[in-house]
Amino acid sequence: MISIKLLGDCSLLYRYSIVDDGASRVFSYRFNTRKSTRTRVSLSNLARTSYRFKCCSASMSVVVEVEEKPKFDAGKAALLVKELRKSFNAGRTRSFEWRVRQLKSIEKMLEEKEKEITEALFKDLSKPGFEAFCEISQVKSSCKLALKELSRWMIPEKVKTSFTTYPSSAEIVSEPLGVVLIISAWNFPFLLSLDPVIGAISAGNAVVLKPSEIAPATSLLLSNFVEEYLDNSAIKVVEGAIDETTALLDQKWDGILYTGSAIVGRIVMAAAAVHLTPVTLELGGKCPAVVDSNSNLQVAVRRIIAGKWACNNGQACTGVDYIITTKEFAPNLIHSLRIELEKFFGKDPLKSKDISRIVSSFHFARLVKLLDEDKVSNKVVFGGQRDEKQLKIAPTILLDVPDDALIMQEEIFGPLVPILTVVVDGLPFGGVGESGMGSYHGKFSFDAFSHKKAVLYRSFDGDASVRYPPYTPEKQKLLKPLISGNIIAIILALIGWSKD
Repeated sequence: MISIKLLGDCSLLYRYSIVDDGASRVFSYRFNTRKSTRTRVSLSNLARTSYRFKCCSASMSVVVEVEEKPKFDAGKAALLVKELRKSFNAGRTRSFEWRVRQLKSIEKMLEEKEKEITEALFKDLSKPGFEAFCEISQVKSSCKLALKELSRWMIPEKVKTSFTTYPSSAEIVSEPLGVVLIISAWNFPFLLSLDPVIGAISAGNAVVLKPSEIAPATSLLLSNFVEEYLDNSAIKVVEGAIDETTALLDQKWDGILYTGSAIVGRIVMAAAAVHLTPVTLELGGKCPAVVDSNSNLQVAVRRIIAGKWACNNGQACTGVDYIITTKEFAPNLIHSLRIELEKFFGKDPLKSKDISRIVSSFHFARLVKLLDEDKVSNKVVFGGQRDEKQLKIAPTILLDVPDDALIMQEEIFGPLVPILTVVVDGLPFGGVGESGMGSYHGKFSFDAFSHKKAVLYRSFDGDASVRYPPYTPEKQKLLKPLISGNIIAIILALIGWSKD
C-alpha cells in the first residue's frame, strides 16, 4: 500500500507503470488540498515507480509506505472459488430476477462506458473507432438477445414418455453448471470476455473471468467495471498472466470456457480432466478461401479484405488464413486485391486509420519470422512493409509458398495471406462433472459425434461500397444505425436527416 499525507496548499501527481509481455501501462492520479486542510491518500496494491509534487507553500509533509501487491496463488484461488460456490449453493444466482438484474447492469455499463471501452481497445490494439464500435455493439446485441429470450430459454422442454412408464411426464431442465471459469482472448478482448460472461450469467452460474494480460488496458477496465456494476458475491475478475491462470486452473470448476490457441487449449483441457470438468474450447485453425474464375471477383476480393485486414488486421480466427485459386486465375486475383487494398487503406497502409496494429512485440516478431523465412521471403507479391516501433505490418500477399514453410504450419493470425495455386482437371443420457462429460442417446448421440459446421450461402448481388473502408463520416452515419438495428435512424440517414 502507498499512503501519502498532504498538509497545506499543494497537489500531487502520482504515476506508476506495469510492463507485462512487452506491453506497458502507465496510470496517473492527481490529488489536491486547499490551505488549512489535511489529506491522507491510500493507494492499495500499487508498486511506486515515480512521483512528482507541486506545492504552493512550505508546509507539506509526505509519508510513503510501499507494499507490493499480494500474489494471487493457488491458495487465494481456492478461497475465491469457495466464496463463489457458497453464493451459488445458497441459490443466489439461480433466480430469473437475479439474472435479469446482472444483464441490465451490463447493458447500463455498455451505455455509460462506451468511450472508456473504445479508448482501452485503442491502447491495446490501436483499434479504429468504428471497429471498436462494432465490437461493443456485438456485446450489446448479445445482452439484448439474452434479456429478450431468457424467460423462454429457462422453460423446461417437454419430452414424450414411454407407455411402460405410464402415467408419467418428463422434461429437460436447463440447470446451471455452478461455478465456471472463463479465460478470454486478446484479439477481441472486450467481446470475447463479456459475450461468454453474458451466457454464463443467463444460465444462472457464478463466474470468474480471466481476461488476457496481452490486452492490459481492457483487462484493467473489465476488472474495474465488473466490480462497479455487477454482483461481486457471484461474479469476479482475476487479472494476471501465467501464474494467475495456473492458480485458477488448479481449482475444481464446474465448467471452463477458453478462447485462444490450441497449445494453451491442451493445457486447459489437461487441467480440466483432473476434475472431469466440462470444457468449451474456442480455438483457431487455418481457414482457407477458394476463389475461382466464375466468381464476381470485385465482390469476392472486397469480402476477403473486409474479413481479413479490416477485421483487426488479420488477428481473428474468422479471417481468411490463405487463398486457393487456379494458376491461370491467380494474376487477376492478385491485381484485384492490389486495387481494392489501395482503395481501402491508401498507398501507405501503415498510415491508415482503418487498420489495427499488431498486439505486442512478441507477436510482431512471430509474424516477421514467418515472413522472413528463406523459402518465403521471395514469395511476396504485394505489401510486406513493417514498422516495428508502431507494431504495424502492411497487408501482405504471397504467391505459392512451399507447403513445408512455417507460414503454412500454423494459424497465421496476422496480416499475411499466402495464395496457393492448383490445376483443375463434395431425455439425453449423460451427466456433469463426476457423472461424465457431455451427453448422448438418440439424437444426442448423433450430435455428440457430429460437428455443426457453419456454412453461409450468400449472393454476390447487392454488395454496397458503404460496407468497406475507408469509413468516412457519411458511411458511419448509415453503418452505425444499421449495426445497432435502429430502423428510425436508418431511415433518417437514408433521407439525409441524420442528427450526426
